[in-house]
Amino acid sequence: MTDQLPVIGVIACGRQIEGEAGQAVKNRYLDAVEHHANAIPLMVPSNQDVTHAAAIVGRLDAILLTGSTSNIAPRRYGSAAEHRAPHDPGRDDFSAALIHAAIAAGKPLFGICRGLQEINVALGGTLVDLREKGDRSPTHHAADDADRDSTFGHMHAVDLAPSGMLARLSGGTHWSVNSVHYQAIDRLAPGLVANATSPDGVIEAVWATGSSAPVLAVQWHPEWKADARAHDMAFWRYVGQAARGSYLPHTVETSP
Repeated sequence: MTDQLPVIGVIACGRQIEGEAGQAVKNRYLDAVEHHANAIPLMVPSNQDVTHAAAIVGRLDAILLTGSTSNIAPRRYGSAAEHRAPHDPGRDDFSAALIHAAIAAGKPLFGICRGLQEINVALGGTLVDLREKGDRSPTHHAADDADRDSTFGHMHAVDLAPSGMLARLSGGTHWSVNSVHYQAIDRLAPGLVANATSPDGVIEAVWATGSSAPVLAVQWHPEWKADARAHDMAFWRYVGQAARGSYLPHTVETSP
């Protein structure tokens, strides 16, 4: 019997490539899926018709929603706030369809940065722009004038729920992570619990309690120099394990 590698769909973002509309995924995500999760990464364009989502999910073993420089349009979570960043309406629509299709099909679903925000919004939660909240310090997140790659190296602490899935993956309740974003969870969606929270109160990881397969998302970037941090390597190992159909048993999840 051949031990086939699982296929993980990695959602792409809309980009201008040589002056034309295109779809792109950073090599960091593809390398992490291939080398750390020991799986085959398959780029999934996000400008597709939403009716294709179920068929695409049916051909994958797991789905990974990546980060992006684009924010989710505030109207998608019922806000009239000004849109202060580039947006990608094709991805907004298709990611939501992909999330619902993955949960309905019982396929493992993982999110990174924007991916966490997409999962929360798709399941009924809301977001907030950290630049508009005076009571939430932006120092742990993306500064307006920050060089993106340098910002990835800015680490900060998170506190983990002791009984949460992330704590079970690699142990410990205090990690150092690199979190780069403007939008953050405001109201947590029904069925999601916080697995990690930063000192300024921003939810940095979520887990779905009622899904038949894992739904796990982090606000930080575990693909950035993953081999430098044991907990990020544990994240990718679990992504690959889940794609093979091997899940850690559900526990009673409590927020930190």
